[in-house]
Amino acid sequence: MTTVVESSGLPADAYSANCPTRDVLDRIAGKWTVLVVDALLQGTLRYTELSRRIEGVSQKMLTQTLRALEADGFLTRTVHPTVPPRVEYTLTELGHSLAEPVRALREWAETHINKIERARQQHRPA
Repeated sequence: MTTVVESSGLPADAYSANCPTRDVLDRIAGKWTVLVVDALLQGTLRYTELSRRIEGVSQKMLTQTLRALEADGFLTRTVHPTVPPRVEYTLTELGHSLAEPVRALREWAETHINKIERARQQHRPA
């Protein structure tokens, strides 16, 4: 059964230049998205907890990633009225549906990193 894109009435086809699924693929294939979604599998996390968990992500990139994931419906952002404000992030049902493929990608990368690094070494100029 083919999914129809509601906004255009056309079939969803990621190979088509005008299909909005390309934007979705761009979003979910990003390394920060993969790491944020995977980290949130353990449950609700505060911004600072995510920042500590995902080493190397800049404040700007983490904020942009979280905002985009919220806008796409993958997570919810809850602001608690404290001083300073406490902000928490939780995967939505849609976010949880993405969790297994994301976890599989992360685990695949961790499992195959040595083979990939050896291949890269063989292709470096002498």
